[in-house]
Amino acid sequence: MNTVEQRNLLGQFVRSHRERVAPELPGRRRRTPGLRREELAARAGIGVTWCAWIEQGRDVSVSPGTLSRLAVALALTPAERAYLFELAGRRDPEAPRSGSMSRSPDAITLSVAALTCPAYGLDRLWNACCWNGAAEHLFVGWLGDAQQKNLLRYTFTVPSARDLLPDWEHRARRLLAEFRADYGRMLNDPALAALVEDLKSESDLFAHEWNAQSVMAREGGARTFMHPVDGSLTYAQHTFSPAERPDYKLVALFPWTEGHL
Repeated sequence: MNTVEQRNLLGQFVRSHRERVAPELPGRRRRTPGLRREELAARAGIGVTWCAWIEQGRDVSVSPGTLSRLAVALALTPAERAYLFELAGRRDPEAPRSGSMSRSPDAITLSVAALTCPAYGLDRLWNACCWNGAAEHLFVGWLGDAQQKNLLRYTFTVPSARDLLPDWEHRARRLLAEFRADYGRMLNDPALAALVEDLKSESDLFAHEWNAQSVMAREGGARTFMHPVDGSLTYAQHTFSPAERPDYKLVALFPWTEGHL
């Protein structure tokens, strides 16, 4: 592992998800939720002491094989598994390789400009790097002149977001869980650390959800908005990343039709 912070986050992540796993034989009432540490160790085929050291953030080297067994024992989703490996500073042999570059991709900018439905691009910190007129009209208080451009900051701290998003709390929780899937790839980024600390101090919900360690892959589906002028609007959200720049995202909101599932 690379840093004390990573070790501590790994330990918190494993413990948090251990406590979410239902035991196979619940038996009588338990003092703690989820699996006991010895039950997780047995499932993963590792020693109880080794499991305890991981959860305690000890300076131990966890092999990819051990991480794979832990991921299976904890029933992690693909996004959660990727985050586990990032925290441990190991490469998951099942994960695709990706490079990194420093320049915003033209694929995002050109695609956003070509779309007539609301569309915007997100950089690695989920700042809006480009957007079209339809997106600026939809996202009141976020996109446009004199507005800060970070999607997380907008969702958690800008009052108009609560009006625009009818299911605001659920959407905010989900957004942060999706962002955390990216977080493990940027642990040593000072800008990321500053953003997280600022938001933890500015939003109680953000602070609570950040400590909950929830992780989700970014998924599409119906997104409903209560626009101050246009009223209730529903879109099908789809997110794309350029193969050469997976740290950037294109988010497009297509008009919802009965054919969408």
